[in-house]
Amino acid sequence: MIVPARWKPQLGLALWLGLALPPPRHALESTMTLQMLVQIPLLALAGWWLTAFLARRPTGAMAAWNRSGISGLLLASLAAMVWMLPRALDASLDVPWVALAKFVGVPWLIGMPLAISWPRAGFVVRGVFLIEVVATAFRLGWLYMVSPVRLCSNYLLTDQQQLGKIMLAIGVAICALLAWKLMWGRIDIDGGRGR
Repeated sequence: MIVPARWKPQLGLALWLGLALPPPRHALESTMTLQMLVQIPLLALAGWWLTAFLARRPTGAMAAWNRSGISGLLLASLAAMVWMLPRALDASLDVPWVALAKFVGVPWLIGMPLAISWPRAGFVVRGVFLIEVVATAFRLGWLYMVSPVRLCSNYLLTDQQQLGKIMLAIGVAICALLAWKLMWGRIDIDGGRGR
């Protein structure tokens, strides 16, 4: 879906607030799959769109820290790993301050760094990031699928196994997309231009 740039801040704010309302929040936290693969990515998307509120180009120390987008992508990766842990998913349902941390942290520490860093990243940095996304999908998907015990006390074993299968399918889909892109797509080697 292509969203006009001028609407992104408002849509990001509306999405962020909408996800925090009790009915959608409870619906998206009703299963492990919905929380990890729908709610958290939507919070990250809200953060991506909210980036339009910030200055177009980071300056000074921020620009130096995030040269070529590497630091921002690393920050987003580390923050995303936290919200893939069963303990974090459980705690976000049981502990109010962890739930607050999710609704604030995911947009600010995953969505915004991705939005700022992805355009600055070059071909190699993007490739390494995507390979790690695929590897994480396979690692966690396999873990969730084969574990004989529930890893989240709030969710059923069948939900956990379903999440594992979907994550494996996502890993395969990303691999297929990357292979298609490398073989027949247009590759922008100078994409990030090292900004």
